Amino acid sequence: MSRDGSDVPRGGGATYLGMPAFPRAADFPRAADTATRDGRLRANLRHATHTIRAKRARAVAELDDWARLREAGAAIKDRTLRHLDHHLVRLEEAVTRAGGTVHWAADAAEANRIVTDLVRATGEREVVKVKSMATQEIGLNEALAESGIRAYETDLAELIVQLGDDLPSHILVPAIHRDRGEIRDIFRDRMASWGRPAPEGLTDRPAELAEAARQHLREKFLRAKVGVSGANFMVAETGTLVVVESEGNGRMCLTLPETLISVVGIEKTVPTWRDLEVFLQLLPRSSTAERMNPYTSMWTGTTDGDGPRVFHLVLLDNGRTDTLADQVGRQALRCIRCSACLNVCPVYERAGGHAYGSPYPGPIGAILTPQLRGLASPLEESLPYASSLCGACFEVCPVAIDIPEVLVHLRERVAEGGEVTVRGTRTVIRPAKRHATERAAMRAARWAFDHPDALRRGQRILSRTRRLQPRRLPGPGRAWTDSRELPAVPAESFRDWWARTRGGTS
Repeated sequence: MSRDGSDVPRGGGATYLGMPAFPRAADFPRAADTATRDGRLRANLRHATHTIRAKRARAVAELDDWARLREAGAAIKDRTLRHLDHHLVRLEEAVTRAGGTVHWAADAAEANRIVTDLVRATGEREVVKVKSMATQEIGLNEALAESGIRAYETDLAELIVQLGDDLPSHILVPAIHRDRGEIRDIFRDRMASWGRPAPEGLTDRPAELAEAARQHLREKFLRAKVGVSGANFMVAETGTLVVVESEGNGRMCLTLPETLISVVGIEKTVPTWRDLEVFLQLLPRSSTAERMNPYTSMWTGTTDGDGPRVFHLVLLDNGRTDTLADQVGRQALRCIRCSACLNVCPVYERAGGHAYGSPYPGPIGAILTPQLRGLASPLEESLPYASSLCGACFEVCPVAIDIPEVLVHLRERVAEGGEVTVRGTRTVIRPAKRHATERAAMRAARWAFDHPDALRRGQRILSRTRRLQPRRLPGPGRAWTDSRELPAVPAESFRDWWARTRGGTS
């Protein structure tokens, strides 16, 4: 999927050693407009998301207590977020007791500096990585590359993205936008420049592609002295970190290197092992539609003769504290990155992940990215509108994040503008002209509903002139009809229908 316009980031932006940073799209509507014209992309997304959502529905239906598990997950997350300062201190103490070193990073720049310095201190110039959205969020690969350090992605889908000089487009399946033929061509053309080449005569059979990736990565696992990971959960009670995965690459990254550096968002904390049990039931069924993940790796500090000799934990804020301060928006921090909301979203299914201009695509990205980054550009301002508000995302979320509620809340913030604090810096959001027009339209609608006689006369005039109505609205209304069909005016108004069928006038 080559990039065919400046508004759709699919491999554009600054590229360092084959892993491009996410460039900022102009805004979601323009990026999505270009993406939806790609027939191959839409076919790949439709097939993949429908398959995943059907499997998930069957896996969830097996549990009679799914609704109670969901409520428990939401309650644990909310309780933890309310006392996050306490749990983070407890986590730091436990990690330190177990032989690890904890670093605090206020933003992406500080996190990248910490990791880069730690790798430099080892004298190594390459690292292996287990899939990590936090490191994508901060652009760690690019920061390492600028210091002459090469990062090798080892998750199969992330490997495909990296070799293809591409960008991830899904939380669970980063290469969901690629089909088997494209993956085969990427392996044939690019593997040799990154290490072991693809075997001769490679076909697009999944087993052959997986074997080619396995052979390519094996030499990197055996050679690497430094591993970089994220974590799905951090248990404050014991300082234990948890990674769940399906391939085994994570286990290799977490156990073979001499030094392990984990970069984790502060919201991934859970207080106790008992709390962890709930999420180890919720996550696999919502993400991969499995009863449990094939690989669940847990590590607590360091142990002589077993695993890495040195362990560093980088706790990442990067806008999370600001998000926590918003009583409505903070529920986005419950997210356990299962991707269920992406797989049911009609907008994501058609536009794909790259249109969101962020490592966090889909409905969760539409509420998380604007809060982590702040409503600082047209892209972030447009993301809360990247939804039909159908509510399917809320229905499948395993921790009951009311994404439509947060979307409407963020739309209100965009429309109203005003002063906000983003990472300690006070910023003024100035409502765009389209928002001023929207407010004027809402005021006009309010007046009409307050004056029923005027509303009735207006409805009757519109019904009698339906043949003259345009397919597109003029002026500011064009922004609405550029991406939607203008509804046809019905033959009679609801008021007239009610009077005719019920015999009343009100």
